[in-house]
Amino acid sequence: MTDHYDALETREPAKREAELFSRLPDILRKALAAPAYAGRLKGIDPAGVTSRAALAELPVLRKSELPALHKAAPPFGGFVAGPLGSFGRLFTSPGPIFEPEPVHADPWRGARALFAAGFRPGDVVLNTFSYHLTPGGFIFDASARALGCAVIPAGPGNTEQQFELIEAYRPVGYSGTPDFLKILLDAAASAGRDVSSIKRALVSGAAFPKSLQDEVKSRGIDAYQAFGTADLGLVAFETPAREGMVVNEDLIMEIVRPGTGDPVAPGDVGEIVVTSLDPQHPWIRLALGDLTAALPGASPCGRTNMRIKGWMGRADQTTKVKGMFVRPEQIAEIGKRHPELGRLRLVVTRSGESDLMTLKAETAAAGAMLQSELAATLRAVTKLGGNVELVAAGSLPNDGKVIADER
Repeated sequence: MTDHYDALETREPAKREAELFSRLPDILRKALAAPAYAGRLKGIDPAGVTSRAALAELPVLRKSELPALHKAAPPFGGFVAGPLGSFGRLFTSPGPIFEPEPVHADPWRGARALFAAGFRPGDVVLNTFSYHLTPGGFIFDASARALGCAVIPAGPGNTEQQFELIEAYRPVGYSGTPDFLKILLDAAASAGRDVSSIKRALVSGAAFPKSLQDEVKSRGIDAYQAFGTADLGLVAFETPAREGMVVNEDLIMEIVRPGTGDPVAPGDVGEIVVTSLDPQHPWIRLALGDLTAALPGASPCGRTNMRIKGWMGRADQTTKVKGMFVRPEQIAEIGKRHPELGRLRLVVTRSGESDLMTLKAETAAAGAMLQSELAATLRAVTKLGGNVELVAAGSLPNDGKVIADER
């Protein structure tokens, strides 16, 4: 059996670059059919955008802008040309940001990431990403089925019922957050349930520190990481070489100086900017707000596409908690709902092997009722639970930071 998903993964880098940029002008023409792109790219001649230097002259679209843009021109801010009925599914992510699912095979580009993690046609996969409103569950579901796997659409939670499915269907693969994988393994060990069929995993959506990697490996599971977004699907993924992540095919990745669209020097840390060559739903220079750096040379696994070190933090204050983005705009919304509060700061830490949110709120009127009301508002706005800590007025730093990721 081949070690690679297809011949595209091992082609000469110069050949890949030439092929991508030969397709880009047509993708730009399709993007220009959408009114928002027509405005942003006004005066651009698509025929002239055939190199990285030419692409770098186009304006960057920041993901952090999308909630406001989508609200002003629902549902997609004018960045999608086709009618809603031309897409397969329609999702939302916190922000809110709205995402359509293209109808072609493997619309989220995840099959090759699963293949690199050892998944093969005929495998049974337990998919524990959420299928409710957000695209995570369908991203990994569609990717596994495009590879030829059968999928158990488990979603997160309900461990007792998941044990029944695992013992009946004997899945060899797991897809989900690393946090939930540990929860599942711990709960199975405590309950004496057999989940030993799971031998490999593709995890995403949360931090996967070395301590948790070692623990998962000690339980007989070979786990790989993938970096993706609800807009683009799988952007980059680990391979058996375990040296950074390989950028997915059909994407042009740039690494730029945060706050600009200017590419950094090779090896420098910068913000990830992605142009996708999906003709139904192209993205042109979408700045994700995530930091990384390129690694030199090709991967020892034989894949020749650009390699990155992986996720190295946020270029803005938006962060990811338990697989869900939390944005400064959401903290501002909490403040609007509770005008009696002063400054707010959401502190994100780790407790054991799980993400933990604590909302620190300045107030002169401390009390259990206010604390409870704030906790309910935090969950309603972010769709995530967290602690609330009421602090004295004027005690939080006056530095403009509303989200502090201390993981």
